[in-house]
Amino acid sequence: MRGAIVTGGSRGIGRAIALELGRLGYAVVVNYVRQADAGHDVAGQINAAGGMALAVQGDVGVAEDRTRLVRAALDRFGRLDLLVNNAGITSPGRKDLLEATEEGWDRVFATNLKGPFFLAQLAANEMIRLIRAKTIPNGKIINVSSISGYAVSTNRADYCMTKAAMGTMTVLLAQRLADEGIRVFEVCPGVIESDMTAPVKEKYDRLIAEGLWPIRRWGQPEDVARAVAAIVLDYFPFSTGQRIDVDGGFHIRTL
Repeated sequence: MRGAIVTGGSRGIGRAIALELGRLGYAVVVNYVRQADAGHDVAGQINAAGGMALAVQGDVGVAEDRTRLVRAALDRFGRLDLLVNNAGITSPGRKDLLEATEEGWDRVFATNLKGPFFLAQLAANEMIRLIRAKTIPNGKIINVSSISGYAVSTNRADYCMTKAAMGTMTVLLAQRLADEGIRVFEVCPGVIESDMTAPVKEKYDRLIAEGLWPIRRWGQPEDVARAVAAIVLDYFPFSTGQRIDVDGGFHIRTL
């Protein structure tokens, strides 16, 4: 049974990914920050279905918590084959960029960029050790980004910048880790129905009706989970550093 860590795994996209990985036979560390009941519920569903999972509290922006996540996977599963960097927060208060605060910036960058980068570094070093010891055959890192990395919102400048940087982080890791047997992917969701988008539901309902993206519906967390499944099932064996859009066609430029 391969081992995985899913950050932000208690809700939304992360929850769907964790459940899908459990269905595919992965043992899953379900990371949460504050919603303990939700984290344990996801882990409980995986265990009840005959899989293996545990919920682990941790803020990816904190070094000690990142270490705890990796140690939990290694201690419980004896291996770590997959890291899904999914945890992320939106810009606090959605302030105009001329009113954005350093406090908000630091919080968003710690969760959305610093945390994923250093967790990937930590996980990659453990994967390299396990690959060389022939404990695992290879490793994968999947970074969950956003269309906000290239479709800007001036009231979420910090969020947009972290998601743009995640794309560069992905190709950097892919280049560095290819010879080590670790492949790295970016999954780029569009507008996904979740608690993060709930405050702007009316806006997106209107944009969907107007055809801002070709497939006229809300994206669902399960849509993103299926893209992750395609990667872990090795449907892309000759790919790394690839961005996979799960956005209903939003990325298509139309005149």
